[in-house]
Amino acid sequence: MAEKEPRAIVVHGLAHATGALAAAAKAGRPIVLLSAPGAGIYGGPGWWRELVAAAQAAVPDARCTTLLDCGDDAGAAQGAIRSGVDGIVFTGRADVAARFADIAAQRGVRLVTERPQPALDLGDGFFASPDALRRRCADALASARAFC
Repeated sequence: MAEKEPRAIVVHGLAHATGALAAAAKAGRPIVLLSAPGAGIYGGPGWWRELVAAAQAAVPDARCTTLLDCGDDAGAAQGAIRSGVDGIVFTGRADVAARFADIAAQRGVRLVTERPQPALDLGDGFFASPDALRRRCADALASARAFC
């Protein structure tokens, strides 16, 4: 049986990332932890890298890839590539994206030029309890439809 395509869940903090990973581990499904739009600009790659590391340490059985959204900001994208995050979303000019793609590949960083359609954005549950976050993520992973 083929494994289901990883679903993207937008996380805005450590509780969100941990809840998403806990639900993914329980479901036995890989996911994509996706930052909020532009988080690479205002949060930065150091924040994202440490958030992901802490969430993965809390839920080591979860399988995930991660994407930090840098929008069309070339400086944020360059900083994210340099910092060694897993992957970035860069929606800037095509010629700049082509140069970044080469640099990112050399550093083992995945670069995508279109923001993935998330299955769920946890932004409206910023202060939700850990149990509520896990339930919402589990529902999104079990559903065939997008929740955004």
